[in-house]
Amino acid sequence: MRLVLVMMMLAALWTGGDDEEREAAVGRVALIGVPGLHWEDVDARRTPNLWQLAGRSGLGSLSVKAVGTTACPFDGWLTVSSGVRSAYPGRCGLAPEPVRSGDGARVDLAAVHALRDGKRAGTLGGAVRDAGMCTTAVGRGAALALADRTGRVDVYADTPERLGDWSRCPVLAVDVDALIRPYLGPDGTMSRVPEAIAPERRQAAVREADAQVGAALAKLPAGTQVLLAGIGDHGSVPHLRVLMWTGSPGTILGSNSTRRGNIAILPDLTPQVLTAAGVPVPPAAVGNPFVVGRTALTGDAVNELRASDAAATTVRNTSGVFFSAYAVLQVSFYVLAYFLLARRRRLRFVRTGALGLAAVPVSTYLVNLLPWQHAGVPLLALIPGVVAIAALILLVAAGGPWRRHPLGPPAVLAVITGATLLADMLSGTPLQFNSLMGYTAVVGGRYYGLANIPFALFATSVLLATAIAADHLVRSGRQRLAVALIAGLGLVAMLLTGTPGIGSDFGGVIAFVPGIAVTALLVAGRRVSVLKVLLFSGLGGVTVSAIAVLDYLRPPQSQTHLGRFVGQVLDGTFMPLIGRKIGAMLHTLLSPNLMPVVIVGLALLVFALLRPDLVSAGAVPEAFARAPMLRAGLIGALVSAGVGMLVNDSGTAVLSMAVALAVPLVLYVGARVSIGSQDGP
Repeated sequence: MRLVLVMMMLAALWTGGDDEEREAAVGRVALIGVPGLHWEDVDARRTPNLWQLAGRSGLGSLSVKAVGTTACPFDGWLTVSSGVRSAYPGRCGLAPEPVRSGDGARVDLAAVHALRDGKRAGTLGGAVRDAGMCTTAVGRGAALALADRTGRVDVYADTPERLGDWSRCPVLAVDVDALIRPYLGPDGTMSRVPEAIAPERRQAAVREADAQVGAALAKLPAGTQVLLAGIGDHGSVPHLRVLMWTGSPGTILGSNSTRRGNIAILPDLTPQVLTAAGVPVPPAAVGNPFVVGRTALTGDAVNELRASDAAATTVRNTSGVFFSAYAVLQVSFYVLAYFLLARRRRLRFVRTGALGLAAVPVSTYLVNLLPWQHAGVPLLALIPGVVAIAALILLVAAGGPWRRHPLGPPAVLAVITGATLLADMLSGTPLQFNSLMGYTAVVGGRYYGLANIPFALFATSVLLATAIAADHLVRSGRQRLAVALIAGLGLVAMLLTGTPGIGSDFGGVIAFVPGIAVTALLVAGRRVSVLKVLLFSGLGGVTVSAIAVLDYLRPPQSQTHLGRFVGQVLDGTFMPLIGRKIGAMLHTLLSPNLMPVVIVGLALLVFALLRPDLVSAGAVPEAFARAPMLRAGLIGALVSAGVGMLVNDSGTAVLSMAVALAVPLVLYVGARVSIGSQDGP
């Protein structure tokens, strides 16, 4: 009996400890939003209050992508209120001024609900009210964030000084807009020009924001968990913003939404606040609470997050110029190759140039194996790094024993490209992230998985590499094995493309299936028709829909955007997303940077086949005669890219990158087998 009593007492003590831990982890929470704050603003000297808060917080970066290119303060607070990316179109400014009502205030959410991207406003505040709790807001942005579906906030003050009781409600938000005020015009709208204010004026605004944060922190009741976030952009250049959370001091914060160990997104703030307050997260909120990662000293963590922002902004600011330069190189090479092939002169130059251009795309990913973002001027390390790696790949492709066969170097280059992207997908896509032909968190279109341009390169490299292998098998009389090789490896690559958490590419599956099918049919000697392409595209749609449904059946915190899209379809809120995707696709369909690559590259192929003597001295037809299956792989890759152009929001980028990889490799083979070459094999 005594043993039983002792065990009961120990159990009671154990349970009591759990209750105390739960009370420490769940209860009073304060969201402090500082629109425009990024990690370069924070240091021990200029911002002592922020630095002190950082020292007792978990730290991360916040991607504030809402709907447009930059997130205005209104967009940031509205997204927190909604739990999904939301925006007020046409006007970039502060949140609306609430109307006082007793101790509280009311925000006009009726006008917000009428917006296409504002229909879920009030989700956060409504969840708090449904749990029987009240809300306190300081400042207009905070009022918008905590307003319930009717627009009601229980306690409101426009400044911290005018709020008497900071302990009345367990959920509190504070809008610190000091960094945004200097950018506001007389009409209350923000300038989108980053040079709108002098640097010294911005530094004064940073110090003022730090003082306001310090004043708010001093008035919070003991035990309040603090979430501080740079909740929007300033000017026209987006950045990764500051994220601090006192619930996990001395750690790095990430999120399942980004699958990155140090980056969360705006919609993650909503479930984090609710979870900290002990309020159930409504299904309408698509974000996830933070994931607590490794431990780190404050200074080390801040330096890491600054480097992450530097890498993201460098890539974003450089990618447009880089694509333009690459397009000019491609078009210039095609024009020069036309003259040289037609005259059967300097074919070695054509071969070397073709391999060099085809090596550039994969080099934009492999360069992320180098710490270029830590250089004093990251751009001066990034571009030379890409060039050096492309040159190394060129040497490997053209210098090994496989160089003796015309298909050897193209096969090696295709395998390097495909293997790089495959390894990247299987390891969480660290190479595509912050790469010139990948994606960045400041743009916020994608944070993990296979993006549209990498998909085009992956599909093209897989189809060309398997077609070259099939050419050898067909010549040795093993046609069925060749077809099985293309279908089998293509199927594995396609499934990895669509698998949640690996490729997570919805449109890529739709586009990959017809490319695989067309290549296999041509290798088998069967006819291909438009109807068959459409049928196989439909099969791809069915396949990826099944993958998305399986993802939806997983727990919400484990779902990717594939599963969340199924949820949007089921609750009828998917149309704005579809509209944005279609708009983005149409916007990029006639991209001046990429369309010339498509037009000139495809024109060279078409006319080289229709008028071989005039265009290429028969080089391209000779290449297809020497390697018939190469033609099958090329056609399959172009079909896949063409379908991908129509079903993905990157439009022309998909087809242009397939052309940028496939056409130079075909020209290389043509130049190698061209009759009459005067500069050796």
